[in-house]
Amino acid sequence: MNHFLAVLFLFVHQALSQADEVRKFARVEVGGKVSFGIVEGDRIRLLEGDLFGEWNPTENLVSRSEIRLLAPCAPSKVFGAAGNYRSADKPDAPKPPHPQLFFKSPTGVIGPEEAIQIPRDLARPLYEAELVAVIGKRAKDVPVEKAPAHVLGYTCGNDVSGGDWSQDVQWLRVKGCDTFAPCGPYIVSGLDPGDLDIQLRVNGQVKQKGNTRDYNFTVAETVSFLSRYITLEPGDLIFMGTPPPVDSFNPGDVLEVEIEGIGVLRNPSKRLE
Repeated sequence: MNHFLAVLFLFVHQALSQADEVRKFARVEVGGKVSFGIVEGDRIRLLEGDLFGEWNPTENLVSRSEIRLLAPCAPSKVFGAAGNYRSADKPDAPKPPHPQLFFKSPTGVIGPEEAIQIPRDLARPLYEAELVAVIGKRAKDVPVEKAPAHVLGYTCGNDVSGGDWSQDVQWLRVKGCDTFAPCGPYIVSGLDPGDLDIQLRVNGQVKQKGNTRDYNFTVAETVSFLSRYITLEPGDLIFMGTPPPVDSFNPGDVLEVEIEGIGVLRNPSKRLE
């Protein structure tokens, strides 16, 4: 009996350790084919199966020079959280009654090194460095305490916005333009989303710095609230909000979002002809 209990304890311990293990998943194009992989040092081990279902690692290890990093997933829906950071200038400002959320377009999702395309009639494109939660399991009316189990992991995002149009009745143009949702470079599982440093750089100069501990609403609270009204599917993205200050950038600028434990998302920008 003692031997059985010892084996059982070891099995459970290994299972829990594996569940908590930090892993970096990449979505890549290699040899003209799109695949998911696990980052192992300077190489990527390709996976077979579905990252959002059953998958297994293969023996196929590829170098970075052999692949092109893509957006980490192809979501059916993309959401953003507005005003989700407590302001250092207004520490006593009242917390909103619930998360303030908006839609972004799935066609806004681009990957590392892809260009942010600024519409011809937009004079003030804005940068917004954000942690992005990646849904891993279907979620409908999920309580807060169970919400983390529905999140596969986290990636870097830039909630590019149209500053000229902020007074539009709806934020279709403000948030939903093509290429306005850069994400990457990886989906990282096993991270604690409640204490991560975030930084944004424009042409190498730091413009934003913050930490996710200053959210008004946690990832779990946001997922739970959203799932009351909209079914979240595997691969859906939630941009969790940006630290102040938010400012504009110019066509030709290179924007980098860096989040502790995830990596750097780098995107050039250009004006649409």
